[in-house]
Amino acid sequence: MERVQFITRLSPELMNRVKRAAKRQNRSVNSFIEHTLEKATGPEFPKLPADFKVSDEILNMACFKLPTPTQEELDDDAKYAYLYEKYIKNQD
Repeated sequence: MERVQFITRLSPELMNRVKRAAKRQNRSVNSFIEHTLEKATGPEFPKLPADFKVSDEILNMACFKLPTPTQEELDDDAKYAYLYEKYIKNQD
């Protein structure tokens, strides 16, 4: 895949945060930035009303508890992370 180079300016504080985040994910700074931009510009998800809540009837139909995802799983799948944060995490 062809790559295009570009120059950008970041504050020293932001650059330090980017370096730390890249290190936590075992990525180069370039790979981290590319991955982050890819996630941020990926397909958009339908917007649900702010007051949308899964009904208790539906929640009670579940016969098992979903395992808590790892941070890596959440980082790698923006849709899963969104759904987990919005509908699953605080429903325990």
